[in-house]
Amino acid sequence: MKYLLTGAYGFLGRHILGSLQGADVITLGRRPENDIACSLGESVPSLPVVDVVIHCAGKAHVVPKTAEEGEEFYKVNTEGTKNLLKALDALSERPKQFILISTVSVYGLDSGQLISETHPLLGTSPYAKSKILAEKAVLAWAAENMVPIVVLRLPLLIGSNPPGNLDKMINGIKNGRYASINGGRARKSMVLAVDVANLIPNLIGRTGIYNLTDRCHPSFNELERKISDILKTKIHFKLPLKLVSILAVIGDKFSFFPVNSALIDKMTLDLTFDDSKAADELKWAPNKVLNADFL
Repeated sequence: MKYLLTGAYGFLGRHILGSLQGADVITLGRRPENDIACSLGESVPSLPVVDVVIHCAGKAHVVPKTAEEGEEFYKVNTEGTKNLLKALDALSERPKQFILISTVSVYGLDSGQLISETHPLLGTSPYAKSKILAEKAVLAWAAENMVPIVVLRLPLLIGSNPPGNLDKMINGIKNGRYASINGGRARKSMVLAVDVANLIPNLIGRTGIYNLTDRCHPSFNELERKISDILKTKIHFKLPLKLVSILAVIGDKFSFFPVNSALIDKMTLDLTFDDSKAADELKWAPNKVLNADFL
């Protein structure tokens, strides 16, 4: 098998690259260490014939503050995916498998329990919309070219040196500046990046759309305590919901303020996803996040 892996030096991509150790892997991305150095959002690369495409490259973990920043999501996630498909169209042979890394953000939900893959795609943020369009483009291309396609919709990814809000949480706990909100009661789906990576080689010949989680959906309090235990530190600040709701009003009016309503909702509302389809069809049996020494 010859693999093409985009985004190989991103957070999840590094884990996937490790899971393919010993295989024939061609990496594609903007960094110079890639076998094919290319910005997919800006150009159509020249590719060799490959057996498996794993499209992991994308833009995430940033809240756009301007229309231009919002357009960047479409450029990277949507147009980048379309440019990859154009590059595959130019080959004499189609791949035998396409694996697309997507996100549970496509559902567009702030709260809910055990949301399945059948839920409509209601995401309205530039990130969610760009990933919805990327999914549609790949699914249409795969159907036209009769290529098996697996779409993995992922929640919060857990692992060492993570990007985004998890990185902020870890650093806040490490530096004694993290505040637990409303007792950390909200339950969230999350999954270990290494478990997602280890599943990839088992997807050859498969077709379908799958949510992946650790099947336990820990609360923020459990995740906070796990991180503080690993770091051997304590969480010093615990804020009641009434107080942070008042602070959120300030944040909604002034973008520089670190607390706003969107962040409070994310920290205080349950949001979990159903991955029983993956368990049934892919024999998905992940490790529990709270049992892993992921830092």
